[in-house]
Amino acid sequence: MSTNLKREDTSNPSLVSETIGEITRHIRAHELGPGDKLPSESTLVRELSVSRTVVREAFRSLAAMRLINLSAGKRATVAHLDHGAMSLMIEHGVLTEQISVQQIYDVRRTIEMRTVTLAALRRTDAEAKTIIGHARQMAEYSDDAEQVMDHDLAFHLAIAKASRNPIFAMIVGAFQGVSRQSWPVGWRNRTGKGQRERMIQVHNDIADSIAAGDPVRASELMSAHFEDSVKVLLDAGLN
Repeated sequence: MSTNLKREDTSNPSLVSETIGEITRHIRAHELGPGDKLPSESTLVRELSVSRTVVREAFRSLAAMRLINLSAGKRATVAHLDHGAMSLMIEHGVLTEQISVQQIYDVRRTIEMRTVTLAALRRTDAEAKTIIGHARQMAEYSDDAEQVMDHDLAFHLAIAKASRNPIFAMIVGAFQGVSRQSWPVGWRNRTGKGQRERMIQVHNDIADSIAAGDPVRASELMSAHFEDSVKVLLDAGLN
């Protein structure tokens, strides 16, 4: 590990940033993976010539970004991929009106047309069963909005995981915080005859297309689903 940090001014944000950089370089240089331990605080203090306060602040920052895990009395470890930090950023963007819900659905539509295509080509039998299961549960609990929403969100995440690209799963997972806020709006405003039933049915049709290994049909259905969802949200005044 580099030892080029010599300053002790713990009030200097750049010193914390440099320490973060040294820690991430250590992870890369030593090819650490999820669950692997990082050097102890005392080791970093000695090797980087910084105070314990600086090291702890660097650790807290990395933990906030979901790059490492911190537990009291234990060494910090490298974290598994997690969509938490991205989710917070997206929710902050919506809350501060820097991102609109419509923009999120536009991106989701583009990404999920790709994930459903890949899922139809790459899914295992177990994954197809999970995806179908969530779609069927949406139909079974159609009178319970909370249950329908939970299975709807799980359905889309299961498709992303079945795409075999962990980045897609992270992105789709990151959208779920905002989706939990917008989903009830869409459900309440599907008041026309059969609108809710059609929404649930398209999820079942998508699931069946994935199970059948039909990427073209699956992608067409996902596109239609997002077109309908955006229209419902716009009609409800959500943009």
